[in-house]
Amino acid sequence: MTQPAEPWPDAFTAIQDAACGLAQTDGEGVFLWANRTLCHWVGYEPGELAGRKKLQELFTMGGRIFHQTHWQPLLQMQGSVSEVKLELVPKVGPGIPMVMNAIRRDRGGGGWVHEIALYVARDRDKYERELVSSRRKLEDAVTEAKRLQAEAKDRALFAEQMVGIVSHDLRNPLSTIQMGAVLLSRGEVTPNQLNVLGRVTRATERANRLIADLLDFTQARVGNGLSVTRKPVLPHRIAADSVDELTLAFPDRQLRHAQEGEGECLADPDRLAQMIGNLVANAMAYGQPGTPVTVTSRVDEREFTLAVHNLGPEIPQSLRPELFKPMSRGDEAGAQRSVGLGLYIVNEIAKAHGGVMAVESTAQAGTTFSARLPRQ
Repeated sequence: MTQPAEPWPDAFTAIQDAACGLAQTDGEGVFLWANRTLCHWVGYEPGELAGRKKLQELFTMGGRIFHQTHWQPLLQMQGSVSEVKLELVPKVGPGIPMVMNAIRRDRGGGGWVHEIALYVARDRDKYERELVSSRRKLEDAVTEAKRLQAEAKDRALFAEQMVGIVSHDLRNPLSTIQMGAVLLSRGEVTPNQLNVLGRVTRATERANRLIADLLDFTQARVGNGLSVTRKPVLPHRIAADSVDELTLAFPDRQLRHAQEGEGECLADPDRLAQMIGNLVANAMAYGQPGTPVTVTSRVDEREFTLAVHNLGPEIPQSLRPELFKPMSRGDEAGAQRSVGLGLYIVNEIAKAHGGVMAVESTAQAGTTFSARLPRQ
């Protein structure tokens, strides 16, 4: 058999023991009535509140100021306030965070009564404090990250400047070594000594090229890009002269020159020769041994192109976006020949002329690096 239902409590008991605090005050905040729940929370007997205490007397000092500057004016202007969070100070013990709603009603005769509902907000208060704490921690982490980023940027700038300074200072002793080797080779030397002097000369030339790359790298990174001095030039002439010089540097490989179109362009001839030299050195390092390398100079109405082609394995698509970044290299064989600045400097030269670099690579056709530059 089912048990008979428990009788519903009468309305007065339900209000007295409600899950929230309920109270009435007059227009000045003096308690007219408070339910048992509220009295229990603040540690007062009903007789200690009604007619004796004001609601604002249970607030902290900040709460009393808020009551005077916001609570009362809002009730008078709009007749209600909602979700106001204040802290109540009980008779004994720590403060209790409360969320409060209030309605202002006319009780006749020119008097007003405020009906108030209060809810304990400890969990909400804890959550808000955790949010504030988390926000502060996040702000501290962002500040620390910015500090570390600025510190790393300063270190990188210092390192790049140091590279430029050291590279510049190395030029003088290398020039002395190179000049000494040339002078010694003009005297009476044995074939073996002449061979050694030739190695010394080639080593200093490679060191000078490396230093030039490092100085250009420093200028591009620390300064505002590579400097160029434009003048009227013939791209075909620059390409032909570069191929002639590079043929001596790579006697074991066939180096060809092809040209298309005619015309004069406005560019820095030394930088163009440097671009061709870096592209050819890259082709020699990564191209298939024993196969020719072709330098093509092309001139049309609006732009001119310098391109270097070599046969060899295809450059993977995943590596192509990284090719023109500093310190980027291909396989280990090429890594032994450079520090990975050649293509980066080529790209910087193209940008300094207002042009762009491109690369095409397939296993069948080989690899072509092209610099497209405006004629004027």
